[in-house]
Amino acid sequence: MDIRNILAINLKYYRYLSHLSQEKFAEALNTSLIYENQLEKSRRNPSVEMIDRLAKSISNLLNKKVTVADLLTFDEKKQINAKRIDGKTK
Repeated sequence: MDIRNILAINLKYYRYLSHLSQEKFAEALNTSLIYENQLEKSRRNPSVEMIDRLAKSISNLLNKKVTVADLLTFDEKKQINAKRIDGKTK
C-alpha cells in the first residue's frame, strides 16, 4: 500500500467522522470537490504543504488534533469498507 492509498483511507475516515458529504468536506478543507475526490481515490500526489494544510483544517473541523503523521499512517481501524459514508450499502 502506498502513501496515496493511506492518505485516501484517512481522509475518508475523517470525512466519515465529520458527517459531511464530499462536497461539504472539501469546502471545509478549502479545497475543490474535484481535488478532494482525487485525493480520496488516490489519484493525486499532494505536496507536504498541502498535507499539513489538510491536517490543520481537519483539526479545526473536528475540534481534535490531527497531525500530518495521522494522515500518513495506516491504521486498519480507519478503513471504511462495509458501508458508504452516506450510510447506504454498496
